[in-house]
Parts: sequence; structure tokens; C-alpha cells
Amino acid sequence: MTNKIELFHLQQAIRNFFNKDGFMDVLTPPIVENPGMEVHIHPFAIHSVHQNKTHELYLHTSPEFHMKELLQEGLEKVFTMSYCFRDEPNSSTHRKQFVMLEWYRANENYKKIMEDTINLYQFCHAHLKSKGVRVIDLDDKIKKVTVQEIFLEVLNIDILELIDRDNLYSLIDQKFSRITLSGNRDDYAWDDLFFLLMYNYIEPEMEKYSFLLLYEFPSPLRALSTIKENDPRVCERFEVYCRGIEICNCFNELTDSSEQSFRFKKDAKLKGELYGYSLPWPNRFLSKLEIGLPKSAGIALGVERLLMSLTGMEEDAFYD
Repeated sequence: MTNKIELFHLQQAIRNFFNKDGFMDVLTPPIVENPGMEVHIHPFAIHSVHQNKTHELYLHTSPEFHMKELLQEGLEKVFTMSYCFRDEPNSSTHRKQFVMLEWYRANENYKKIMEDTINLYQFCHAHLKSKGVRVIDLDDKIKKVTVQEIFLEVLNIDILELIDRDNLYSLIDQKFSRITLSGNRDDYAWDDLFFLLMYNYIEPEMEKYSFLLLYEFPSPLRALSTIKENDPRVCERFEVYCRGIEICNCFNELTDSSEQSFRFKKDAKLKGELYGYSLPWPNRFLSKLEIGLPKSAGIALGVERLLMSLTGMEEDAFYD
């Protein structure tokens, strides 16, 4: 039995939430020249059956590039909700195609997106309940902590004092027995080591929270986000975990085209080293960034994961 009706109710609640706040509901192209530059996210290439060849086009892994174009063209509050596609194995929390919600605010800081996210979660809970959908009680308080604070709480280490890769490697090797470091020290990037600690120690502790907002990530995880002006050890981004499952990822958006190009080059190099392939250079996105992107913030949220967090459903209950 599928849960498509509950999913449709949730999608309607999301539209209602953004419509009442004056957001424009937009669609972006699912077939693109560049699907995104994230190192560990793999796209599907478009294959022409009758010509028996693969073209230099891809299914998008996120609508992010096109959404930022809309900000550059003058729109201030936009959201989109449609399928995205990622070439990774199915699991309890991953599917090859999934419904993604993204929204962006021009001339706002990412803290405003924090408010949106909390309000959206509560609004959707109330809407589903009004439609007779069985939802989990929201008795637990919403918890907001920095990454530094949760590492101190769970592991008693200050992760911001361990931005050096060799120092973090040595600490894990000496003190964290759940993690086996195989191969050479140089085989691990800083973010590999960080996520080994997250997956093995931090995320299991998150399962007790119905809504945990984790913000101010260490600067090596900056991706497309800005660096905090008064503390360059951290970047301005947040994620929300509901009972240990990540449901969304937000950036205070980087608007410097030179810095963005520098980060893309590093990511492209690492993707080639790790996975043996490269993607077309994101010329269109960078050209728009050079024209000028307003200060803005945006977020990507997995809609099926949101439904899981609100109802306790398992992902294998969803339909393709």
C-alpha cells in the first residue's frame, strides 16, 4: 500500500504555506547542461535511444543553479517543488528520484530561512492532522545547536580547534575505537574524517530529537555558503535532523564569482580523483554570478523525508 495521498496532502500544505507569504511558485528545467558540482553527488546523463549515444546533458540533481538565476533577474521570494535525480543506491533514506522543495529569499540572511523552516514544519504538521493523517506528537521542543556545541556535548571535543586534517586524523586514530582508519593518512580529506565522527557518534545521538537544527558548520564544509565574518572557522549554513534523519540543507549564499569558481575547481579535481569522471564547467551559472547575485539565502528540503519525520512512515512505503 502506498502513501501517495498523504504525500499529496503534504505538497498542498507546502504550497499553501509559501503562497500565503507571497512567494512565487516556479518551475526549473529538469534537463540541464550542468547538474551541479557537488563531489559526492552523481547525476544521470541523458541517453538518446534512437541515436545510441549519450549527449552532454543531464537530469538535474537540484534546481539550485536555475533558482539563483531567478534571484539575479530580480525575483525576491521563490520556491519550487519537483523531482530531482541522483545516481545512488536505494536505501531507507535515498531514492534515485525524489521530490525536492527549494526556496530562496533575496536580500535576507540564512537566519530568516531558519524561521521559515521551523514555521513550515509546524504548519505542515497541523495541515496533515486536519486531514486525518496520523502524525507524530510535537511535544518535544525544537532544538537549535551549533556543530561546535553538539561535538562538545557528545564527544567532548572542540571540532573548530581541529580544522587541520592531520590533527583530526590523529585524534580519531588515538581515541575513537568505533572508527577503523584503513590505508594512508593522505587517503582522507578533512570532510571524510568529519563525517566518520558524525555517522558513528553524533547522528545516533540525534535520534532522540524530533527536530534538531544544526548550524555553523566548520569552514571546510562551506560548499556554496558564506564564511562567517567574525569567525572564519565556520560557514553560514544549517541542516535539520528529525529523529536522526537529515531533511534539509541551507546556505547563506555565496555571491563572489571568483571564490565560487575557485571552489568549483577544487571540487571538480576531487571528483575526478575519487570517481574518475568530470562534468561540464558551469559556464552559465558563473556568468550569471558575475553579473551579480543579491545577498540571499536558500534551502533544499526532501519532501518524502519531511513526510517520514511528521508521520513516522518508512520510505519504502512511497511510490516511484
